[in-house]
Amino acid sequence: MKAPRLARFLSRGTAYLLAMQMLSPGAFAASAWGESAGQLIPGDDWRGYNKTLDGQRFSPLDQINVDNAGSLKELCRVEIAHRGSFQAGPLVVDGTMYVTAEEQTVAVDPVTCAIRWRHVYHHEQSGISPMNRGVAYANGRLFRGTEDARVIALDAKTGAEIWASVAGDARLAEFIASAPVVWNGLVIVGTGGSEWGIKGRILALDAQTGREIWRFNTIPTGHERGANTWKDGRWAEHGGGGTWSSFAIDPVTAELFAPVANPVPDFAPQDRPGSNLFTDSVVVLDARTGALHWWYQLTPHDGMDWDLAAAPLLFRDRNDHDMLVAAGKDGYLHVVDRATRALKFKAATTTVDEKPATVTQAGVKVCPGAAGGTLWNGPAYDPSLRSLFVGAIDMCAIVTSTGGQTYGTRKMLYGGTWRPTSEPATGWITAVDADTGTVRWKYHTEAPVLGALTPTAGGILMAGDNAGNFLVFDSASGKLLKKIATQGSLSGGVVTYLIKGRQYVAIDSGNISRTGFGAIGRPSVVILQADPPPVTSSNSVNPQHGLEVYQHGCLGCHATDGEGIRGFSLKNIKQRMNADQLISRIRNPTPPMPRVFPEPLDHDDLRDMRDLAAYLEQ
Repeated sequence: MKAPRLARFLSRGTAYLLAMQMLSPGAFAASAWGESAGQLIPGDDWRGYNKTLDGQRFSPLDQINVDNAGSLKELCRVEIAHRGSFQAGPLVVDGTMYVTAEEQTVAVDPVTCAIRWRHVYHHEQSGISPMNRGVAYANGRLFRGTEDARVIALDAKTGAEIWASVAGDARLAEFIASAPVVWNGLVIVGTGGSEWGIKGRILALDAQTGREIWRFNTIPTGHERGANTWKDGRWAEHGGGGTWSSFAIDPVTAELFAPVANPVPDFAPQDRPGSNLFTDSVVVLDARTGALHWWYQLTPHDGMDWDLAAAPLLFRDRNDHDMLVAAGKDGYLHVVDRATRALKFKAATTTVDEKPATVTQAGVKVCPGAAGGTLWNGPAYDPSLRSLFVGAIDMCAIVTSTGGQTYGTRKMLYGGTWRPTSEPATGWITAVDADTGTVRWKYHTEAPVLGALTPTAGGILMAGDNAGNFLVFDSASGKLLKKIATQGSLSGGVVTYLIKGRQYVAIDSGNISRTGFGAIGRPSVVILQADPPPVTSSNSVNPQHGLEVYQHGCLGCHATDGEGIRGFSLKNIKQRMNADQLISRIRNPTPPMPRVFPEPLDHDDLRDMRDLAAYLEQ
């Protein structure tokens, strides 16, 4: 909405003023393909690794939908690196895309693929694991980890380095692969390197200076809570518990939800008796101080290398209960009630042993194997369908155990061996009812699913596999709408965003890692676009935009559920009025309803009324 028109609106009606006090100021969403399409709408960028702090990955954009997803095609691509791992989640902020590949951070035009700047980090120490999952953005700065366990801040406009903070010691095989999160002036990261016997930790740094504010040890020792779960204290000093991905934050409770990886030696649990907290757990911390609140452990005393590698997800169930979701390498989607801290349900997302095997020196078959289940890209959530989506690798392994391990600096501490079985590694994409755990649909991919899943308000779910296939589904039914071969493993982000009124999709293509099992390709960002949706009676109105009109003009009196003022309920309004009657009532209200739309009406007023009526009918 143009500023003069917004000013006219602000002067109209007590209801509107009440609504504006309850909501952040902002313009109404612009028509998807109209003249005013340059206006910003909520959710048009992709500002975090999992888009939002709750980790749901849901986009409210709907230009690309079930009707036109089949027309998606490659618009351009840009090579980010010549070879190597490419597992980052791109960000799109204020018209620029930011993506990482190992030591490189690159700013890209999100429509033309032109590179705007490139920053190459020069190591201070020799690293051991060059992978990087992406950047965080706040207040014109980018933040990322490095292979030698530094956290660096870059100027988002120029790529110039602002500060570098030493968060770990690469001589001890520590590194930072996880994408940070930024909240309330804090940059929060976790150290990686479980297999090399690190003692994992999560740190919060001052976003302005890089100074450490707090830290939490994921392997407790001494008088720290949980230290008694390591019956052999020698291994607690080198117990693993690294962080591979990113985090979720609830800003209402100021809680940080952090995924913690496996204990070591991986396959020799007899060397480290006890439940081995806080490995294979979601650790819930006070995001302001790092103090421990509570935890949920997916696999106590893990002997299979079943990390929790992916970021958790937060949502509210149909009863408005706060829920926690975690998808691990154990092959299950876990849904936990945050109030009771009890497991509500778990759903299998790949081939899982009915009875977990016990690893022996001779070797046993384990499903999922050490590279199976869900890795660094976790679940996603569609609030309109109340569906959770998760990708997984279907791969079993033969695992052997060798006890009596000893720690050595930069020594891999598997405590045994693993190798894939002869069956080819494949993948699954699973849709689960978020309230009951019922599996709604599943899709079996020809190669493992390592990349991110992204649902949208257009009724689609976007994903990919390691064979290089970009996949688009009908979110409700699981019907495959589009499949595009990208010539590179899709192991990183799948994001969508709006630039000058047009919706785009960007994906990572090309990755080399131990979990490849498919196409390799050059690490590249591929940008896609669809044809405009046909103008029909079903899409000539936009109920999603109508919700925003309702929030700005009706919420103060009618409340979020449509009840509001007694005797003027909007619930089941469709049974009493059709769309034309609703528009007439909105345009010419009867007391006590105030007039909200000023006369004479312009084109935007008429569109807003149509969309508001469509929303009320829903």
